[in-house]
Amino acid sequence: MTENSKKLIIWDFDGVLADTEKLWLENRRQMINETFGFNWDFAMTNCHLGGMSDKTKRLNLDKLGLETTDAFWDECAKRDMAVMELGFEATPDVEDILKCQELKQCVATGGVLSKSIEKLKTIGFWNKYITKNNLFTADMVEHGKPEPDLFLLAARKMGAEPENCVVIEDSLAGMKAGLKANMNVIAFIGCEMNNSPEYINKIKELGVKNIFSRMSDIKDFLAVCK
Repeated sequence: MTENSKKLIIWDFDGVLADTEKLWLENRRQMINETFGFNWDFAMTNCHLGGMSDKTKRLNLDKLGLETTDAFWDECAKRDMAVMELGFEATPDVEDILKCQELKQCVATGGVLSKSIEKLKTIGFWNKYITKNNLFTADMVEHGKPEPDLFLLAARKMGAEPENCVVIEDSLAGMKAGLKANMNVIAFIGCEMNNSPEYINKIKELGVKNIFSRMSDIKDFLAVCK
């Protein structure tokens, strides 16, 4: 990559900065089964809800004929907070990239602002690498991933052209959003739920060519971090 000062790295959080996507999906899987008497497994939940904001998840469930109430999502939020109280760790070696001074970096996540701040605090990145100046969340835009709105907002606020942005995503919805935004997309499959031949084939079908399972390999690919 050349002219590194013009590059903006846009990080997703869940499944990228930390292996947390599976935690929130499991909470929603349990809530769906309890509420509707279903027997959804994790794969079914991921298929319909993976990588999306709760707002988009709710719209998707509506399309499936599963109308959820505000109380449903309030309970999901309570269960998520209980998970955060138990704690989780950052993805190995991701901090080696975040501390690079040669790159402009930000987070654009499908979570809401308050929850995203708590997640960043949990892994020790809040006010160390990420502040309110470079954190962009789903409640800041009308349409969440897989639409490009959030990534385009991040680029505009950070003063970068979309073609000079590199999105690091784990979900198909997030990758679709990055491609729609005309950005370069890196697929991170280091989390167990995504590291399978079937999932890799789905990523390739989107047209994403740069696929990595280790942050150290992404660091080498970016070729700027000492």
